[in-house]
Amino acid sequence: MKLSQGFIATSLLACSHLARANTEKVIFIAPAAISSSEPYLKLETSFIDTLTPGNGSSFRTSLSVAFPSGANKRGIESWYLLDSLTPHQRYEVRICWPAIQPSEFWLDVHTLTHVLGDSSLSQSLSKHSASRKAVQTPAKRREYSNKSILLLHVQSTADYYTTNRTLMRNPPKVHADIILDPYLHNIVPKSLGFTAAYVVTLAICSWFLASLSLRSVQLPPAKVRQE
Repeated sequence: MKLSQGFIATSLLACSHLARANTEKVIFIAPAAISSSEPYLKLETSFIDTLTPGNGSSFRTSLSVAFPSGANKRGIESWYLLDSLTPHQRYEVRICWPAIQPSEFWLDVHTLTHVLGDSSLSQSLSKHSASRKAVQTPAKRREYSNKSILLLHVQSTADYYTTNRTLMRNPPKVHADIILDPYLHNIVPKSLGFTAAYVVTLAICSWFLASLSLRSVQLPPAKVRQE
């Protein structure tokens, strides 16, 4: 039986949401709270964007990308501050971007101590913060004491090839959502909590329905004929 063109188009539209975006993520456990902020005042974080659990856990942005080269295999670097974390709780950070913008991302999280002790990371952080000065109002002086904080390091490259030389020299920015998602009891991401509960409820109901159906179709035991 041939399917109509309208039915095929409707089916494709219904499934289009399944491939609307790509996702990359990193899972980590928040470190203990910082006891003193004095050593970290050298870190320039006044102009970088901040993600916090709760209402500030999602951030929409446009990320610059570059084609990988011999000296720059991971493209453009950008930084974000993960603030007000709960010590020893599991989190994940996801970056989602449209599938129509082929790109590749690398996500890493670092403690402030590690960034401060690594010259390449601290220089990258300072460079990103300096590039943000022209487009963002500086935040108040950040206090690190008695807070669990991490720095998110994002590296992004364009992942396609075109004969358009202008596009190859200046690839467009990639529209992306960066999401900070805490885990419930360090087991499942909070955003999947409702889905997990739905699946468990559906499984339990299916088990009971299957048991009732099985009982209703069972035949009575056959009687043995006695001669």
